[in-house]
Amino acid sequence: MTYPLILASSSIYRRDLLERLRIPFFVVSPEVDETPLDAESPKDLALRLAQAKARAVAARYPGHIVIGADQAASLHGVPVGKPGDRAGGQRQLRALSGQTVVFHSAMSVVLDQQIQTVDVPTTCVFRLLSEVAIDRYLAIDVPYDTAGSAKAESLGIALMQSMESQDPTAIIGLPLIELTRLLAGFGLDPLEHASLPIPSPV
Repeated sequence: MTYPLILASSSIYRRDLLERLRIPFFVVSPEVDETPLDAESPKDLALRLAQAKARAVAARYPGHIVIGADQAASLHGVPVGKPGDRAGGQRQLRALSGQTVVFHSAMSVVLDQQIQTVDVPTTCVFRLLSEVAIDRYLAIDVPYDTAGSAKAESLGIALMQSMESQDPTAIIGLPLIELTRLLAGFGLDPLEHASLPIPSPV
């Protein structure tokens, strides 16, 4: 028996990533308070929110496999949030220029009372960034809803000097290699359940 799949996220980036696995799913916004707890580390924040999002939606949809995800960035152990606006993006990228940032991409998969949660970190070394480069990048990518002001799936990849992770999709917010393993454990292996392409009419 296979179970319906839900992505507990309003992120278009995660939705686009999940579509790669070619398993039918639908999206439900988890509506979870994302305020960090006092002295909470970026890793713990990402793990807690990934679980909270998955559990919140799973409670409304019993008998469904629910994926929750969250990403938090860390600079020398200090949280790096979303900039919110252009001025915030400028401040962030000035601070991250030439620095090493760890992006924690946490993910939780829930089916009723079963839950599996993982963190897939990505270590990014930012290039030395000029004011001209920062301003031009912000004008093009408008990354104000992205931790660290860097959309790695877009021009933000040019901000990086190097990037290291066990999963190249983790930096975008949904680690597909790890997700494939977790889904297989719930009986929904993408290689066995992916939708076949519709044949073109002759």
